[in-house]
Amino acid sequence: MGRRVMDLSEADPKGLVRESYAMEGISEAECKSIFIDWALSLKVGINPIEALRALIAQYAIGREDHPMSLLMTQALFAPSDPKRRGGRMGRHAGL
Repeated sequence: MGRRVMDLSEADPKGLVRESYAMEGISEAECKSIFIDWALSLKVGINPIEALRALIAQYAIGREDHPMSLLMTQALFAPSDPKRRGGRMGRHAGL
């Protein structure tokens, strides 16, 4: 039995990503702002990676050059465990 495809109402509960594709000339900066709003609008228990996959399948196929497509793809393949930067240990690491 295959994996359940996430419903778009779960993946994009406020329609923010859908609307970003309808905006003519939307900028990368505007897409980043929408993306943050989208991430914050996901309900508890919704897997953001699965939501991204559903949104990419729905909106980004054939529109790979759209700023939101690029952003969602980058988010999907971003490293999951951030490296520590800065702080006391970061400043004294080379000593």
